[in-house]
Amino acid sequence: MQHSHTTRTIKHRERKRCDVTVHRPVFAPVATGNKTTNRRYIIYLQRSNVPYVQGQQLTDKEMADSEIDYNIVFPDAGTSERHWLGTKEPVVILLGWAGCRDKHLSKYSSIYNEQGCVTIRYTAPLKTVFISESFGYKELSSIAQKLLEILFDYEVENSPIFFHVFSNGGFMLYRYIVELLHTDRQFSTLNVIGAVVDSAPGSGNVRGALRALTATLGPQVSPVLRYILLALFAVTVFMLRIVLYPLTKYIHKNHYDAVRDNPPAWPHYYLYSKADQVIRHKDVEDFVESFRLKGVPAELLDFGTSSHVSHFRDFPEKYADKCRSFLVTCMKDLEGTEMKKRHHVQSQ
Repeated sequence: MQHSHTTRTIKHRERKRCDVTVHRPVFAPVATGNKTTNRRYIIYLQRSNVPYVQGQQLTDKEMADSEIDYNIVFPDAGTSERHWLGTKEPVVILLGWAGCRDKHLSKYSSIYNEQGCVTIRYTAPLKTVFISESFGYKELSSIAQKLLEILFDYEVENSPIFFHVFSNGGFMLYRYIVELLHTDRQFSTLNVIGAVVDSAPGSGNVRGALRALTATLGPQVSPVLRYILLALFAVTVFMLRIVLYPLTKYIHKNHYDAVRDNPPAWPHYYLYSKADQVIRHKDVEDFVESFRLKGVPAELLDFGTSSHVSHFRDFPEKYADKCRSFLVTCMKDLEGTEMKKRHHVQSQ
């Protein structure tokens, strides 16, 4: 039986600009079949101050520019204890595909909520994914920093961190998160244990990018405007990311090359399908092989017949079981590593 989870969208502002007060836990109604019960589920956040920078109140525009919309859900203590036996529950950060609605992303986060995990859901704006990134503007980098700062805002920075990334839209943001974890001292202590990657990454696939943009625009956009947008996007991507890429890559590498050339050390699980018409299966397979050659643990699962970011829809039980099993494996690897460290310290 599926439970609907009550969540609340929180507009995040940079941690240095605001103070927060966390209220623990409240009762939220959860529908269970034909009846509604009360269940402790989410922690709410309330801002206690108006944001300031160097003693000056921010303007509305500055406040809007510094905000990102995300959802965070905390499990009740009983669920966490049952699954993680007193250890810190994992924090799962889900990065949605371009145009993803939160009601769809929440179905994936429920996989982990029911396993006693904290979840953070975020999807980057369309203009950032399709325009800023195509022209080499690193707008996603500042978003990546704000997402990681959320961990400190909620005081879960010492918990195991796990990512679930969707399509190139999510992977573009994941690329900058990986770079920050490699280079930024503030985030060097974060303990990332693994990542699931769904329907990504793809490289230099203009046709696939056009299919993704077409699906994202939807029927509400007029045919003429859709044609103009697709034509402009196709020309831009083709010139900057294919024809001129041997030169432009020295200024701004694409997400595929950036992560492949400097991969993170934690394990990855790639969920893909040979039936995907947006991301070429060979791109995913080649990417995983490059990880393995560099000693990064990476697994593949081909769902065979499901379309782009539809593996969970077509194979819900298999998908959820594989994600949960991989997370448990990553947690066991973490426990083994910590035990080895303790033994090493004791033997000195």
